[in-house]
Amino acid sequence: MKAYSQDLRERVVRAVDQGKSRNEIVSLFNVSLSTIKRYLRQRREQGHIRPKMIPGRPAIKRAVLQAALRVQLEAHPDATLQEHCEMWEEREGIKVSLSTMSRAILLLGWTRKKKR
Repeated sequence: MKAYSQDLRERVVRAVDQGKSRNEIVSLFNVSLSTIKRYLRQRREQGHIRPKMIPGRPAIKRAVLQAALRVQLEAHPDATLQEHCEMWEEREGIKVSLSTMSRAILLLGWTRKKKR
């Protein structure tokens, strides 16, 4: 789930500071009461209302794929996903799943149309 924008966060907190009721803020900005409480607690404890980092480790293979995959796609435009995975493993020595390869190709904006 994506975090609310920084602008919305600031407007919600500003509305609380201006003395508007929390129920009015809920209906005005379409956020929950718990969201308002969380923003106020975060500002009080941390001094800011920026979104928290998304948990989990960062993607390792995607960065490597994004850097060099376009060359492979241009050299072999008619290859299947499986063939691209095998070529990648031969060339880079990194085994990549079909799902990872598919996501990387989509992020590059490459189409799936093949010649017959």
